[in-house]
Amino acid sequence: MSSTPIDIGIDQDARAEITGGLSRLLADTYTLYLKTHNYHWNVTGPMFQTLHLMFEQHYNELALAVDLIAERIRALGTPAPASYHEFIKLTSIAEDDDRPDATEMVRRSLIGQETVVRTAREVFPLAERAADQASMDLLTQRMQVHEKTAWMLRSLLA
Repeated sequence: MSSTPIDIGIDQDARAEITGGLSRLLADTYTLYLKTHNYHWNVTGPMFQTLHLMFEQHYNELALAVDLIAERIRALGTPAPASYHEFIKLTSIAEDDDRPDATEMVRRSLIGQETVVRTAREVFPLAERAADQASMDLLTQRMQVHEKTAWMLRSLLA
């Protein structure tokens, strides 16, 4: 915590509740980033070029997202989780313990994108109760990106 009190119109308890949720969102986003980077490096098969480039676009977007989420946590006065150890405790996205084929990579990416949406949606009411428009805006943007990405991944599996 900062030695200078935070006086932004959101009390300390509400900030703690929101940052707890945002920390879960950060962990899910970072875990999905790692998973997507893995898929970018290791995809093979007839759709290699398309999927390789798509996964690169996804992990680049996720890399920007983790920074935005972590900075919002910091703005609310809490240290952002920043280690694999912390992320594994907070994430709801399963790590891969195998080498999936290209179709399975797309399916697991879809599951990860939808998981991030659900996490963001769970945090939204916490921010809404505290009239934390900045967090609500961030959450809305994240939901839009992940819902659109999920739709596109789902279309690849049709």
